[in-house]
Amino acid sequence: LAQCGFIASCEFLVMGSFGLASSKCFLRRILPGLPNMFCREYSLDVSAELLRTQGFVNGRWVSAASTFPVLDPATGKELVKVSDFGPREARDAVIAAHKAFDSWKCQTAKERSILLRKWFDLVTQHKEDLAKLITAECGKPMRESLGEIAYSASFLEWFSEEARRVYGDIVAPTAKDRKILLLKQPVGVASIITPWNFPSAMITRKVGAALAVGCTVVVKPAEDTPLSALALAELATQAGIPAGVFNVVPCSREKASAVGEVLCTDPLVAKISFTGSTATGKILLKHAAETVKRVSMELGGHAPFIIFDSADVDKAVAGVMASKFRNSGQTCVCSNRFLVQQGIHDLFLEKLGRAMDTELRLGHGSDPTTTQGPLINTRAAEKVEHQIADAVAQGAVVLKGGKRLEGSFMQPTLLSNVTTDMLCMHEETFGPLVPVIKFNKEEEALAIANASAVGLAGYVYTQDISQIWRVAEQLEVGMVGVNEALLSTPEASFGGVKQSGLGREGSKYGVDEYLEVKYMCFGGLAL
Repeated sequence: LAQCGFIASCEFLVMGSFGLASSKCFLRRILPGLPNMFCREYSLDVSAELLRTQGFVNGRWVSAASTFPVLDPATGKELVKVSDFGPREARDAVIAAHKAFDSWKCQTAKERSILLRKWFDLVTQHKEDLAKLITAECGKPMRESLGEIAYSASFLEWFSEEARRVYGDIVAPTAKDRKILLLKQPVGVASIITPWNFPSAMITRKVGAALAVGCTVVVKPAEDTPLSALALAELATQAGIPAGVFNVVPCSREKASAVGEVLCTDPLVAKISFTGSTATGKILLKHAAETVKRVSMELGGHAPFIIFDSADVDKAVAGVMASKFRNSGQTCVCSNRFLVQQGIHDLFLEKLGRAMDTELRLGHGSDPTTTQGPLINTRAAEKVEHQIADAVAQGAVVLKGGKRLEGSFMQPTLLSNVTTDMLCMHEETFGPLVPVIKFNKEEEALAIANASAVGLAGYVYTQDISQIWRVAEQLEVGMVGVNEALLSTPEASFGGVKQSGLGREGSKYGVDEYLEVKYMCFGGLAL
């Protein structure tokens, strides 16, 4: 493991009222009260069979001519080097998936269901190791990584059950000598392009649905987080999923565009499912248009979090803490714009500031006391830093945090006196920033909330039942949390409106994204 580069010295950050203590174990000289755990080494103790560094094509582990490094975002140190696939290897994976499709689609729904259930069991069995991989390559605290693995596994379980519930229709004909049947059939090979912020769950949410109905897949994981995808490939093989059905093509940032173009333009690919930025989604849509492929897009969000005077302020604060600071603010459904009615505005700021002081602690994700890991890279930290500087320049007041720390760590930041002209109100943050706007009337809050080109999730805290219905129906988003900040579950549909994407994932509707409806007219019957 030391040879793989995953030995982190005592480089870390400690969060206490958003102060910083950094680096190299001189901490006890300047802060003698800190526990010894902060001066220990962090090592990755993961089963060798799950720490894979080659690509996975047609049931085999495949090396490439070159490699690229995977870094620990908390320390910037190299974890491992992973095979750097290019267009040729991506094309090989597509061909393998296309060949496997002929036999996979012919397996019965029950047979596919059993294999997905075995995959679920294996993911659950290896949850500790899989969580360690997420923490290592993504940076999120171990507690959250374990939560992601449970969430990831839940999609395999859900779609193992949905595999046996794909129904067609028999439609009453107008003529007496015929029958009308509507059949559902798998579309074919699906290219699955996933982000770094949920490196396991974003794969299973897509792949579970695809495999359940008989599609085969080629997965391109984010260049920052390929290890989780490769570990899932190993467990898929152990579960008995046939060669070619599940393929993984890791690649560096430099090759991502070329590999993505192959996966979106190859004539053998019938379907593209992508989670990522709206800007990248638009590029992939253009590629998909060349061969008129089926497309699912879960793109950027800029979620409003509206708190009305009638809300339970303590519950609203707890909701903000859960929604905003999970994964250090790096989720697509994170609340980004906080709209607080004037009657409770000051009380809310006071209680939220107190909660941030007492509940948030920055550090390496392997430390069990850490609640806030690093951002994924320095570019992400620079973006948050820029939004804070822009807001302050226009009159915002920093109540908590506000500073860029070592590496890609950012202090969780609370801003008041925010206006709609500020950059943070127009651009998704993807970081631990809470900009608060004071509003007077319901109509004003809705106008601000809907003044966005994207519409993924929105949150409303109020105890007025009529207001709940009014606001939830008028919010231009695909998902609404009412007095609830954690929305995601496999039983419910996930997706947005406007430029937040196309299609839905999860729920009974998730399988529809991978199915074609074929009309069969059975005529000439003597009835």
